[in-house]
Amino acid sequence: MEVTDMKITKVDYAATGAFSQTIADYLSQSEKLQAFYHRFPTLEAFGEQLQEKTFTEQQRHTLQQALQEQYASIKTVHPNVQRNLDLLRQPNTYTITTGHQLNIFTGPLYFVYKIITAINTCRQLQEKYPDYNFVPVYWMATEDHDFAEINHFNLFGKRYTWESEQKGAVGRFTTAGLEKVLEELPEAFLVFEEAYRNSKTLADATRAITHALFGEYGLVSIDGDHSELKKALTPVVEKEVTEQLSHRLVEETNAQLEQLGYRPQVFSREINLFYLQDGLRERIVQEGEGYKVLNTDLRFSRQEILQEASEHPERFSPNVILRPLYEELILPNLAYIGGGAEVAYWFQLRKVFEAYEVPFPVLMLRNSALYISRPNASRMHRLGLQPLDLFRDYQELKKQLASQLHEEEISLEAQREAIAQVYKQVEQLSEGIDPTLVKAVAAEAQKASNSLHMLEKKLSKARDGKHEQTFKQLENLKDKLFPNGSLQERQDNLLSYQTNHPGFIPALVEAFDPLEFKFTILEEE
Repeated sequence: MEVTDMKITKVDYAATGAFSQTIADYLSQSEKLQAFYHRFPTLEAFGEQLQEKTFTEQQRHTLQQALQEQYASIKTVHPNVQRNLDLLRQPNTYTITTGHQLNIFTGPLYFVYKIITAINTCRQLQEKYPDYNFVPVYWMATEDHDFAEINHFNLFGKRYTWESEQKGAVGRFTTAGLEKVLEELPEAFLVFEEAYRNSKTLADATRAITHALFGEYGLVSIDGDHSELKKALTPVVEKEVTEQLSHRLVEETNAQLEQLGYRPQVFSREINLFYLQDGLRERIVQEGEGYKVLNTDLRFSRQEILQEASEHPERFSPNVILRPLYEELILPNLAYIGGGAEVAYWFQLRKVFEAYEVPFPVLMLRNSALYISRPNASRMHRLGLQPLDLFRDYQELKKQLASQLHEEEISLEAQREAIAQVYKQVEQLSEGIDPTLVKAVAAEAQKASNSLHMLEKKLSKARDGKHEQTFKQLENLKDKLFPNGSLQERQDNLLSYQTNHPGFIPALVEAFDPLEFKFTILEEE
């Protein structure tokens, strides 16, 4: 399946009604938001970012060594990936990063969209700035401990769940139990079979999956849960436990955002760090003059926790507030690509970056898409609809179809008014003859009104019945393209599409323009 087999329509994000006002304001470069980011993503802005971002030879050496260790879990590294791993040692190589949790089987479709946005951004930058190298990076959220968010996925309308009693950072989980999920699937999917059956940990398995799917595009996947990489975090840990710096700065920013009518996306803690060990990731909190790790017996004096940060930085895990800073400390990164909520929470962090004198990356909204298969495209056209119509509410579309079928909305309001006037005259007449009859007349008037209401419903039902099949087709189409009333990218899984269309990923790579900032509708022809 190539993009030539598809009709591509680009529409404004705001026109879909599926994105927040914050994102609409960002994409329109509203003045209200300009204080909360550094540079709006344009090819020219990347030129300025290139001049600002510094990354030492030692940092590059540490990064490449860590990545080579991590890629030892891949039997045969794709030449394009190895080339990018080697290029990271060069002073003119920079990264474009996206990140996501380790959802099993890649989770929702937008996981794929994020990575393709990174790949295509690198392609455009390579063309614009040929004297530099650009490497797409997937930041694996290996230290996340919310297992319930990653342990399931939807395939062909059915939910599959990985059951496990393991605790702590999910990247360290063994893959035990995933073989049961593989056995439940309607068919064998080789990429996932090999990854989950042959990998020791979920981090290794996820790296194997992204390598199999995107290796030809040179995608590099990085695991921040690494002792050498974590050394860059030590100064941050020290300031965090002694000054609670990030909390103060984020709270200031949140107040400014709220004043402008924007709701902060993430919640800051006094200390935005977890304590990390096998089977454990718990918050660090201050208690009097000392510190403790919640839900454990672990306690530290100030001197002890600073010594721990110096000697064992790998035991400290940044939360959502500090993880972006950690990324930028260990990568020669120019831009971060995220969904709408992610971009919005980065707006809360600019002051944190300024305090640590780390360049704030260009913030990019990932590509979003609606994929319309040939059968669904055929249904859409039979119903006389255009792709953008599909984003409208079902009831609204139903009215539109009824209008196209020359069926006006049935209303007996005029008849009710006419009958009400007749009964009003009878009421006036009864007042002059026998006032005790007024109530009886009012009761009859209400009965007549109720009867017309019932008739109106019956007529509407009969009218709907005439076109029940048409409306059912509309309902089915909406359910297919917007499962659970949401964008398909937030519900469906890659395999729902790639199974029938092996060229699905290359078609997306061809169709997505990361700097156009338009919603992409792909319609099979």
